[in-house]
Amino acid sequence: MKKLLTFIGVALISSSLYSQGSPDYGSGLKVNLNPDGDKFIRFILWDQLWLRNTSMNPGSMVGSEPTDNSWSIGNRRLRALTYAQISKRYMILLHFGINNQTFINGGATGTSGTGGYGNGKKTQLFFHDAWNEYAVILPGEAGKFSLSLGAGLHYYMGLSRMTMASTLNFLTVDSPVFSWPLIDNSDQFARQLGMFAKGKYGKLEYRLSLNKPFATDLTPVNVTDPSRAVAVDNNGNPSFSKAGYLEYQFLDEESNTLPFKVGSYLGTKKVFNVGAGFYHQADGTRTSVNSNIEKHDITLFAVDAFADIPLGEAKNKMAVSAYAGYYNYNFGPNYVRNLGTMNIAATDPNFIGNKAIAGPGNLQPTIGTGNIIYAQAGLLLPSQAEKPKIRIQPFAAYTHKSFEAFDKSSSQFDVGANWFIDGHHAKITTQYSTRPVYTSPTESPSSKGEFIVQFQIYL
Repeated sequence: MKKLLTFIGVALISSSLYSQGSPDYGSGLKVNLNPDGDKFIRFILWDQLWLRNTSMNPGSMVGSEPTDNSWSIGNRRLRALTYAQISKRYMILLHFGINNQTFINGGATGTSGTGGYGNGKKTQLFFHDAWNEYAVILPGEAGKFSLSLGAGLHYYMGLSRMTMASTLNFLTVDSPVFSWPLIDNSDQFARQLGMFAKGKYGKLEYRLSLNKPFATDLTPVNVTDPSRAVAVDNNGNPSFSKAGYLEYQFLDEESNTLPFKVGSYLGTKKVFNVGAGFYHQADGTRTSVNSNIEKHDITLFAVDAFADIPLGEAKNKMAVSAYAGYYNYNFGPNYVRNLGTMNIAATDPNFIGNKAIAGPGNLQPTIGTGNIIYAQAGLLLPSQAEKPKIRIQPFAAYTHKSFEAFDKSSSQFDVGANWFIDGHHAKITTQYSTRPVYTSPTESPSSKGEFIVQFQIYL
């Protein structure tokens, strides 16, 4: 019995994928299944709580009250991830949780009003990832080459580093969202059902997948002028999608045990990578011109670069984190999706004036046919203390969007800082973000802002 307890002892472990900035906590709880510890089950738990003040789009109301500004609080993410290394070749992974629960929305289907199933309550718990994976060629078995194959609901969606970003160690408060171009349309929270291959050849890392997108059934608006046709997602029996991402890692090599790409290493690695990726699905969208339906492919490309460089030799040295990417999206003519993270507002039916085309609250044109340029950079400030209580990392990000549906392009920015209490394991992030507000497709957009404080903890 004593021997068995030793084999199944729970310990905290260290991993380059999850332990940026704090070796005390490692990657979570690990249950060893054999004496050597190469067969195990690992658990990772995290929560991200947002406190926000949002300047609302014109024509917004919260509840029954018209408003142009509102405070809110909500669970951006509350999740658990576990994976089991059954043998040195075979791995099983499950990732589940909730997202985007506020005081007024994000609850289970049908919840409304007052009481036990009122507004925003009992939000849906669902699987984000569920796949099996087999290492056909382990690192070192065939020189520089390695290969793993897997299948299930997975995150190996190609396109860019940000498309497969870890939500635990963003540089900014969150993803720019456009890097998940299919989010909750033909994917399930940035995942699709399919098969993937991953591995490395020396410093070149590759990820390829073949997937069956989730069916969509939006009806295109019929127009008589072909130039005004607007593509919408409509693939009742979708064609298989193909996705891939290639990345050359010039300096330190990154772990590819899991798909989640690190946003900031906090000086624990010296990384410079350049990558390129794609996503393609035939007949993913449709338009209607004079009642004639035309199908359009979804074809997406991206190139990007990532750097995380320590500066100086001191133990608590400075570090620069930076990312830049160019995204070329083609969903069909004039395609636009308006999204707003944890949007709490509805349309005010009595509003007099020009409403935002995107809709109420913090909705904005996030994804569309056209081009997007994105860049972010942060600086981890030094500390002279042996064990600093708080380390600070100011950052800024810039996004430029040029969508076919609008005559004028838009620019927006984010500025803020991470306040690390214990690396990414316990941190507070403050950020101010702007967003474009179009009231006409032919005129330049105005701008609105949002201030966010995020409290993050994970083990």
